[in-house]
Parts: sequence; C-alpha cells; structure tokens
Amino acid sequence: MSNPLFNMLGNNINNPMIQQFKQFKNNYKGDARQQVQNMLNSGQITQEQYNNAVNMANQLQNILK
Repeated sequence: MSNPLFNMLGNNINNPMIQQFKQFKNNYKGDARQQVQNMLNSGQITQEQYNNAVNMANQLQNILK
C-alpha cells in the first residue's frame, strides 16, 4: 500500500519536514488523541476532519518510529 504522505515528502526520511515532525513528537507534552477528540466533541472540527486527522496521525506514526 502506498503512503501518500510519505510520497509527498519524497520518500526521504532525512527530509527537513520529517526532522521537524520528529522534533515536535519528542517535545510534545499531552495527549494529542484526547485533544483532537475534545475538538470533535466541542464542534471545532467535523467528523470528517477528525477521521482525516486520525488517518494522518497513523501514517505519521509509521514514518516517525
């Protein structure tokens, strides 16, 4: 299965954007899943936006391991 985010970034794990994501991941404090869930519950985002965020997070998780 092709990963569109990975393809967009040029399949290069040394890409500066990947490095920024890794830095963000290492410095982030809190529960991102809960924060996005709270945004859905409060109406700040739609179910579709929530689903897209979850899918993107899952793809990033695979890239940033």
